Amino acid sequence: MFEVMSRHFTPRLFKFLRELAENNERFWFEENKQRYLTDLREPARRFITDFGTDHLPSISSHLIADARTQGGSLNRIYRDMRYNRDGKPYKTYVSIQFRHESALGGPGPALHLHLEPDACWAGAGLWHPEAAVARQIRHGIAENGDEWHAAVHSPEFNESWELATHDDLHLKRIPAELKELAQTHLHPNDLRLRNFGASAKLTHAEITSKDFPALLAERYHSTRPLLAFLTKQIGLGF
Repeated sequence: MFEVMSRHFTPRLFKFLRELAENNERFWFEENKQRYLTDLREPARRFITDFGTDHLPSISSHLIADARTQGGSLNRIYRDMRYNRDGKPYKTYVSIQFRHESALGGPGPALHLHLEPDACWAGAGLWHPEAAVARQIRHGIAENGDEWHAAVHSPEFNESWELATHDDLHLKRIPAELKELAQTHLHPNDLRLRNFGASAKLTHAEITSKDFPALLAERYHSTRPLLAFLTKQIGLGF
């Protein structure tokens, strides 16, 4: 019993999510509601509280851990049916965000944790900012190439993290006002970014270990230069 309680997530989490994916309907969910609470929601809330107390302040005092069931760090499992094409009412993954304190009033970077049976990862950065904010950050990357290189192209960063550079996250071409700076930039393709985040893969063994919070904090620590760079460009504290 002690071993189970000393860790936040157990293999039961992934068993529940797999079965939910196979039975994504209200009747099944209501029949298994207690499993959802015991194996997913409450362990996630406990993780948020503990991580926020023990680890988050050493990464940044401006990031928030909020264990509320609505409006907090844990995304609700219920899908928004207004934009739901397949009619399935539940998300089949756990999504946790430690947002910048400014996020309620504007854009801000965040730390992410995504737990899904076949896709577990940590994330750090700023996703889908409005066009004006993205333009501001691209100018910062262009004008501070060495700082950007140290933040996301260092050996320490690349050991665990992969910058989100997929084609659909890029502009088609380098903006005209940045073309001159791009000629001498170490990473000219980064001047086309529309999203400014990175991800790191996680294993089930890591997630269900009692050492997971410390391991995750260590990973997140290596993203501090990225978060500091982004907050600086948009005038926030870090």
